Amino acid sequence: MPQADPDSSVRLQKILATAGVGSRRASEDLIFRGRVTVDGKVAKLGDKVDPAKVEIRVDGARIVTDTKLVYLAMNKPRGVVSSMDDEKGRNELADFLGTFEQRIFHVGRLDADSEGLLLLTNDGALAHKLMHPSYGIAKTYLAEVAGPLPRNVGRRLQSGVELEDGPAKVDSFKLIDAIGKTAQIEITLHEGRKHIVRRMMDEVGHPVSRLIRTAVGPIRLGDMRPGGFRRLSNAEVSALFKAVGD
Repeated sequence: MPQADPDSSVRLQKILATAGVGSRRASEDLIFRGRVTVDGKVAKLGDKVDPAKVEIRVDGARIVTDTKLVYLAMNKPRGVVSSMDDEKGRNELADFLGTFEQRIFHVGRLDADSEGLLLLTNDGALAHKLMHPSYGIAKTYLAEVAGPLPRNVGRRLQSGVELEDGPAKVDSFKLIDAIGKTAQIEITLHEGRKHIVRRMMDEVGHPVSRLIRTAVGPIRLGDMRPGGFRRLSNAEVSALFKAVGD
């Protein structure tokens, strides 16, 4: 067990309770049963650690215990740029988020004409992995496109279409609704290239008129109002760590 700074060390069961794992009594039981590890070693009752300097897991799932780390989900409205300090003075994320003690930044981006789920954090290591293409974090979008759609458009997108910067394909395609000359579709893909959904739909002849991101990996937009945001639960943050293999 790593030696904690005596000025910042806290009993492990208190850290777990503060992180929302369970009551202090329930956390003691988890430790007693050997279900808690600190930096890869099974913890013992009475252990004290610095929550900002160790990695704590319960049943293998990583628990965020550093209270300085912030994890947010936001419903970015249409017409807002993915920036915390836009040099052109346009509507930006900071207009909705207000002031945080810690400096937070967005994980990836949505273009100004798109809307929906955007993750924000000050955890640089996790943000890097979520954005890096090698980790293949899936993103799901709801799109309104020009219709009517031929039956083979989903197969074309799943087989792959050729774009100017190389081929691209979706993981899944679903027709949600079709009314007259407009169709609503759901697309899931691992691609992270700029304007990728719009470019793919342009390529198959059905340009996007509205685009909403509804999920990033295990995190879902839900019923947040446009411009609204919320802190991710400990379970959601743990699910993000699991998605990138941490």
